[in-house]
Amino acid sequence: MRPLLGVLALVTLLSPGLACPEPCSCSTKKNGRLLAECAYRELRAVPRGLSPNVTILTLSANRLGHLGRSSLAEAPELQSLWLGYNHISAVEPGTFAHLLHLKNLDLSHNRLADFPWQDLGGLGALQILKLSNNRLSWVPRGALAGLRELRSLWLNDNALATLARGTFEGLPALAQLQLFHNPFNCSCQLFWLREWARSTEAVLSGAASTLCAEPARLRGRAVTDIPAELCVAPSAQLTYLSSLAKAGPGDGLTLSLHCSVAGSPPPEVRWRVRTAAGRSLDIRGPAQGQAGSRRRFLAFKNGTLAIPDFGKDDEGTYTCLAVNEVGAREVSLHVALAGSEGPAEQLPRDDPQAGHPAGHGCAGRDEPEPPGAGENLVIVYHVPRGVRSGAGGRDIPPGMLPLALGLPLLLW
Repeated sequence: MRPLLGVLALVTLLSPGLACPEPCSCSTKKNGRLLAECAYRELRAVPRGLSPNVTILTLSANRLGHLGRSSLAEAPELQSLWLGYNHISAVEPGTFAHLLHLKNLDLSHNRLADFPWQDLGGLGALQILKLSNNRLSWVPRGALAGLRELRSLWLNDNALATLARGTFEGLPALAQLQLFHNPFNCSCQLFWLREWARSTEAVLSGAASTLCAEPARLRGRAVTDIPAELCVAPSAQLTYLSSLAKAGPGDGLTLSLHCSVAGSPPPEVRWRVRTAAGRSLDIRGPAQGQAGSRRRFLAFKNGTLAIPDFGKDDEGTYTCLAVNEVGAREVSLHVALAGSEGPAEQLPRDDPQAGHPAGHGCAGRDEPEPPGAGENLVIVYHVPRGVRSGAGGRDIPPGMLPLALGLPLLLW
């Protein structure tokens, strides 16, 4: 009976389900998981011959320097993979992509300057991700999206100077985050992290050691303590005026829109033009215009957009966008051209409360409004010279006619 039991035990050990590479020791845990223990073996590559059923693989404290795409192909059922304290400086894209059951991934204390972030897209079961004590200088926007089971994320002791807004959004299970000992540049691009840290239920471990390295005035200050007055989301107000080029038949009208902005740091002014004639133009910076023999839309550093010889083809929506490192704000006007021999007072007036003077924006958690929502209507009204008189018989002089936001009439 005893020889038979010995044979059965030998057969079990040699069965494919318990295949074990020579440098490693393998065993079955009480919960039925198969462990391959390969730590402290001076290994320079992932050993071949792993059981396809192995669920825990320990390769910590070896001399691994590179992980190829096929390094872990033999172990698709892995749930825990420990690779800490190696010399890994490169991981090929696709190395982890097939490990759909992976819950724990430890690559801490290596030499990674980059990571195959795209591999995380299919690792929806991941709960612990340790990338601390490497040389990572960036985390791509959206790299962590979809890790809805992630509970613990270690990014401390790297070379991160900034993080994209929303890096940790979409991680509902996140309970612990480590970011300390990174050379953060606490410009307003990182201000969102302060706001997120104050609102999240996750614990920012070592918050007192998560410090600013730049700028000099904030060096040594906690990232979560960036002064709020240094970073203010933009506000924008749009006004407009008209200018008659000359008196007489064929007078040319220049419509000027002026965008007044505020915020810290000072916002950049951009314009978006969508005309009824089908023109579509995004203007960034001064003195830009649509390609052609002459420029139709002229932008200036002071926030003014001029449209010379404004005509029916120029009707449409004109949007001013104020953008800084904290966020963005926009305000729009619909501009239309009308013609009549009746006095200006007979034109219907738009509701001056239809649009908020600060516009609508996308800073912080604001949701963008539907196109056209809350935007004022400006009517550029053609008054023939023979009837250029208003109430009381006073002539309307040519030249500059300033109008405040909410007054819908421009006279031409």
